[in-house]
Amino acid sequence: MKKFIIFFLVFFILPNNIVFANNTQNNVKIEAQGAILIDYKTGRILYGKNENEPLAMASTTKIMTAILAIENGNLEDIVKVSKNSTKAPPVKMYLKENEEIKLKDLLYALMLQSSNDAAVAIAEHIESDVDTFCNMMTEKAKEIGTKDTVFRTPNGLDSLDHHSTAYDMAIIARYALNNEQFKDIITTKQVSFKTNMSSYDIINKNKLLSEFEGANGVKTGYTGKAGHCFVGSATQNDMTLISVVLASGWGEKGKQQKWTDSKTLLNYGFDNFYYKNILSQNDCLDTINVIKGEKNTMPLYYENDIILPISKNEEDKISIKLDYIKSLEAPIKANQKVGVANVYIDDELIAQTNILTKETINKKTFSSYIYDIFTNWINILN
Repeated sequence: MKKFIIFFLVFFILPNNIVFANNTQNNVKIEAQGAILIDYKTGRILYGKNENEPLAMASTTKIMTAILAIENGNLEDIVKVSKNSTKAPPVKMYLKENEEIKLKDLLYALMLQSSNDAAVAIAEHIESDVDTFCNMMTEKAKEIGTKDTVFRTPNGLDSLDHHSTAYDMAIIARYALNNEQFKDIITTKQVSFKTNMSSYDIINKNKLLSEFEGANGVKTGYTGKAGHCFVGSATQNDMTLISVVLASGWGEKGKQQKWTDSKTLLNYGFDNFYYKNILSQNDCLDTINVIKGEKNTMPLYYENDIILPISKNEEDKISIKLDYIKSLEAPIKANQKVGVANVYIDDELIAQTNILTKETINKKTFSSYIYDIFTNWINILN
């Protein structure tokens, strides 16, 4: 049942037919080694730079740690901290062995201040050990459509082939942002809580939340291997965009550059793209002939609306190609697939939806044939 829900989210609510925008993205100057900007609603890539290059992703890893904890745990669960959790290097909460803390509070520490010990405690709570949890993270990434992601730690510390890509991190963030509990946690500015051993004041390190209009996520990251990384999200005028920058630099310059890169990407998206209704589900696109049916024709319609983010220079480059059968023998069921509608910008396939039958038409019976003959005879006499 769980895998069915994941399939539904990925292929229906969160379609992964991610395709590049044909635009002026070459004018965007990004220092990050790997970067991407996607539209949350459709998944369309609006900008990419080495977006499929495997790179260390530091604490942006914790996006996957958090969403797995939310999906597989109870936020009110009490987590008992192990000795192993306390050994995690800074940044950390400095959890104590046998400390008892709510899973939700660990998630605040994980996502707001990037606590490495919180990540280990979460992993051990959800699974039997950290390695098993990391395997779970990798498998989850594959299930939701990533192409080249391997998790070896739940906190993003450099280890073996722990890596992802800008594209994959956008996929993971897009999936996580569909969860309301996840969104509530990452947009919290500050939170305080107590355990049986300590009191904590957790402050969100995501500067984008206070420095960019409509910012609502997601996660910072830094290691010596990964450099400064950030997965961002913002909403303006009903458009939500997700940005990813990996290896924006090192040292103080890189620390600031990740914010500059992220804002540049988000501004580029909001300044250059708007939603256009390409196809409407309610449109009757055509009719087809019905053979041996109680009706002679069948109206057709699109299975889904297609609404895409496009730039102004793409307005005249959109084309729709319909491929469907021209006749069908009864009986015919409503919502029966008879073809597909493909939307192109230039010669690049951007989106598609099925073409379906509008109603049910039964096969013509012998009595119906007699009735038609009688009706025609009456009309002739008149």
